[in-house]
Amino acid sequence: MAHSLKSSTEAARSNRPNLSTDAIRSTKEDLAACFRMAARNGFEEGICNHFSAVVPGHDDLFIVNPYGYAFRELTASKLLVCDFNGTVIDGDGEPEATAFYIHAEIHRRLPRAKVAFHTHMPYATALSMTEGAPLIWAGQTALKFYGRTAVDENYNGLALDHREGARIAAAAGDADIVFLKHHGVLVLAPTIADAWDDLYYLERAAEVQVLAMSTGREVLPAAPQIAEAAYRQMREGDPESARAHLAAIRRQLDAEEPQYRH
Repeated sequence: MAHSLKSSTEAARSNRPNLSTDAIRSTKEDLAACFRMAARNGFEEGICNHFSAVVPGHDDLFIVNPYGYAFRELTASKLLVCDFNGTVIDGDGEPEATAFYIHAEIHRRLPRAKVAFHTHMPYATALSMTEGAPLIWAGQTALKFYGRTAVDENYNGLALDHREGARIAAAAGDADIVFLKHHGVLVLAPTIADAWDDLYYLERAAEVQVLAMSTGREVLPAAPQIAEAAYRQMREGDPESARAHLAAIRRQLDAEEPQYRH
């Protein structure tokens, strides 16, 4: 299912900017932590899914996982830095082709999306395959995403050219969560902490909804005014909560899988 992206790197490497800053190192460690914890939670699918983050101080470059590695194998030093033309500026290996064509276009076309997490995590992906709007505003966790979702209805096979990424970016609009019909989900965020928090709770919301639907009984949404109020309550505290959530997974990994930082 996965495809390596072949590109030339030598000319770009000879003129590359300084990528050894503390901010870039910290970003790579945060991203590596998210890969590891996503694997623990069953969010990954083989070697096919991908997370990316714009390089601090370099809006024309992004960090992404290399082709051929499972999430649980990734470390900060294994991550690649690429430009929007597919050139690997730093790191060993190549990005997976669909990772490049999706993430390069997302970061190029949606500057607000400093971070993009794409997975085929099972419950959210299951909802992308159903009729109608994927999320029902019934569970409290789902209300975190009230008014923040979009659907890319036009699945067209593997994302192996720029048109696919461009279409997904257009479908995203102002949304933070994009359900990709027949495919998976994409989480867009201004920070890695925000992206991780949304990814985690999106799958939890989807899991509870799938369980509720499996009873065969009608799933009852909250009243719109209650859903809106709960959404606003959650969003007020989300940035602080997201930072604490990311710090918590890093403490767990520091104790149990400290190699993610290397």
